[in-house]
Amino acid sequence: MLKSPIYQDILVSFNLMKTKILEKLQEYSYFIWLILLVFMAVFVTYFYDSNKKKQIYFLQKSLSNIYLKKSINTFTSKLKPRYIEINYKVKKGDNFENIIDNIKLPLSEKEKFLTTVKKQKEIKSLKQNQHIYFKIDRKNNIKLIKFKIEVSKKKDVEFVRNGDLNKFSSKIIEKNLNRVLLFKEGIIENSLYNTAIKLGIKPNTIIEFARLYGFQVDFQRDIWKGDSFQIIYEQFENDDKSLIESGDIIFSNLNIQGNDLNLYKFKLGENEIDYFDENGKSMKKTLMKTPINGARLSSPFGKRKHPILGFTKMHTGTDFAAPTGTPIMASGDGVITRAQWCGGGGNCVKIKHNSVYQTVYAHMSKFGRGIKKGVRVKQGQIIGYVGSTGLSTGPHLHYEVIENGRKINSQKLKLPSGRTLKGKQRNKFEVNKIKIDVLKSELIAGLN
Repeated sequence: MLKSPIYQDILVSFNLMKTKILEKLQEYSYFIWLILLVFMAVFVTYFYDSNKKKQIYFLQKSLSNIYLKKSINTFTSKLKPRYIEINYKVKKGDNFENIIDNIKLPLSEKEKFLTTVKKQKEIKSLKQNQHIYFKIDRKNNIKLIKFKIEVSKKKDVEFVRNGDLNKFSSKIIEKNLNRVLLFKEGIIENSLYNTAIKLGIKPNTIIEFARLYGFQVDFQRDIWKGDSFQIIYEQFENDDKSLIESGDIIFSNLNIQGNDLNLYKFKLGENEIDYFDENGKSMKKTLMKTPINGARLSSPFGKRKHPILGFTKMHTGTDFAAPTGTPIMASGDGVITRAQWCGGGGNCVKIKHNSVYQTVYAHMSKFGRGIKKGVRVKQGQIIGYVGSTGLSTGPHLHYEVIENGRKINSQKLKLPSGRTLKGKQRNKFEVNKIKIDVLKSELIAGLN
């Protein structure tokens, strides 16, 4: 069948148009493919993000499951780190033997440590406040792999174990530190600690300040708003003036209700320093007035209704309320005769100071490092931490003083004062005191 001319013209036109469209598509083919690729990329990204959000949501929901959390906590609590690091600050009367004895190590490792340090001429003796660092490997056989002993504020001796061998190699580490003396003074508004922190004094210096006066001052009850303090202390810095560590307190004054309590640092011997008032009298006493800083007297000595048992009985100690974990100090030098669970007293420590006095510290959350029966402790040494173990309604320290076998009121106890310098030592102290007073005047003048 023959097609009409009109139909043939339409067909020719259509073919021409088709040819032109194909030519145009071919001309823009790269651009079209690019648009398609961008569209596909956007679609895939959107789908991936949506799926990822759903996965994160379900993962967070799973991790927030209380039973899973408990299982993870139970499992991880049983895991022990391979390495233990211990930083120890030497106390008065310490030696290498008693320091290493308080660290959990096999006897053979302790002997290696003692043999090694005895060969090092730079560390024949220890000084109060000297720092010792230990690193212990607990994998397989427990062993000491590194330790470092401070020789001076600018020098350490580091000992590193030679592989699996039983010998240590040593090297001297020079610390490029600058000793800076700082003078600060302030008026107490709320507490000594808060006022000192605002002045930029570091916490360890504040704690040492409180420890020095802890033999005579109860910081919770004796300090009033408007009382003031002054302090000169050391600070060791790098060349860029960044603080590395705080040093000793050189001078301190605590003005309580108009009364000045001045203390001067004085070197008694090669390895011993102490603090004395302007008359050469030490602040140290047989027992500290309060074995915990910043606590509130929550229950005094005497008859009271027991908060748990419900009946009236004699309260044979003094209770100090404080947050869980607050350090508890030995109120005097002595030997620990008990460090165990004591029934209603929870975790408790008992110290025999001399033939007259003993002290008891109860309801501890945990004992201090190395605290056990038979260990000798120094006044101010941390023996445990505040808790609420045993028969207790909240975190506090129950503190008892026993005099000749009889429990007495620790807050009314009158104790003999510490030593008083005499003879040549007193003369040296007077010269030292004048130097510190001059230093104080220079530092104050420098501030003005």
